[in-house]
Amino acid sequence: MLKITNILISQRKELEETKRQNYVERDTEIKNIDSNIIKVIIGPRRAGKSFFAVHHLKDRNFGYVNFDDEELIQVKNYDEIVDSIMQIYKNPKTLFLDEIQNLPRWELLTNRLQRQGFNLIITGSNSNLLSKELATHLTGRHLPTVIFPLSFKEFLSLYGNNLTETEQRSRFNEYLEIGGFPEPIIKNIDHNSYIKTLYDSVILKDIILRYNIKFAKSIEDLARHLISNFGNPISYTQLTKISRVKSVHTVMKYVKYLEEAFVIFELNQFSFKTKTQVKSNKKIYCFDNGIISSKAFVSSPNFGKLYENIVAIELKKKEMKGEIDFYYWKNIQQEEVDFAVKEGLKITSLIQVCFDVSDIKTKDREVRALLKAGDELKCKNLIILTENYEAEKNEEWFGSKGKIKYIPLWKWMLGNKSM
Repeated sequence: MLKITNILISQRKELEETKRQNYVERDTEIKNIDSNIIKVIIGPRRAGKSFFAVHHLKDRNFGYVNFDDEELIQVKNYDEIVDSIMQIYKNPKTLFLDEIQNLPRWELLTNRLQRQGFNLIITGSNSNLLSKELATHLTGRHLPTVIFPLSFKEFLSLYGNNLTETEQRSRFNEYLEIGGFPEPIIKNIDHNSYIKTLYDSVILKDIILRYNIKFAKSIEDLARHLISNFGNPISYTQLTKISRVKSVHTVMKYVKYLEEAFVIFELNQFSFKTKTQVKSNKKIYCFDNGIISSKAFVSSPNFGKLYENIVAIELKKKEMKGEIDFYYWKNIQQEEVDFAVKEGLKITSLIQVCFDVSDIKTKDREVRALLKAGDELKCKNLIILTENYEAEKNEEWFGSKGKIKYIPLWKWMLGNKSM
């Protein structure tokens, strides 16, 4: 009991330090913060979940415990932890339980605390916590909030509110490569070293140790390959050769673990038939461009692909909030559209990412696929995201017609009004 109390006292000191640090205002909020529904904040490690929660709780008396601690997660009697919180924080009615997924049988503790009348805010760095586990254990009694690394709009806020367009474009080029993890930006520390250390910790703690993986090199090689080939279709059969894992089933599990830990995510090919979606090759994207810049095996940055990945991240945020579903589109002629956005039963926008529209062959290819997809999916909201080119043009390709909006990506990131 004394050891637990000492750990929580130490954590309280860290909490007070957190309250004094600069906070980047996020573009979301914790809804119904005073209700008895469990508030769940989910997202990658170091994306700013704790800062976000503390900011919303700063005017309240709340108890805090961070379960990213090896000694705490070995405690058998959870009442000892609760008793220490009550003692240190003077019997708070609001509890902030950080990185709760590390605690064995965490759902039993949270359910019991809720029944006892506590207002609970919990965070987790595992997407499975938000989906399967929460749906199973906290049905109807939780409200999720998704926190990703900083969006471009949030990133810009660090540099003031009166930036010129030239300054915004310059900052976007910086953001494109370093990504949005807040700490190295705010503290002005080396992004590359920071993200490498963070990435290694996620692979070890959230995957290898969590799932007791015996051959760590296999999943490390698989992760490096996927990050280096983001935006490309993958075949699980081919991945068995790369990772030296003989079982396709095991490879699929490893990819799932990487997705749950917010390293990569899969994108399905669109089809009106669910069976076709399941069987088609997936595309892989990364949860932050900084991970690509730090860990991908590439000789030089591929700006076109980095553009594509940033768009995938923005759409993934909306999907995790339950606002949209999104896919890539491909026809039998192997023509592709990067993203098909679905709201309800309808495809509401089709998005191509084309870094350099001055390349006529590239532009024609993107326009042709976009017009054909628009015809097939009965969608008129056709968008090409570019480096700098901006226009609305009526385009035509052998009978397929449509108005296409050309939008600089940095502007789209600040507005998203045309999605």
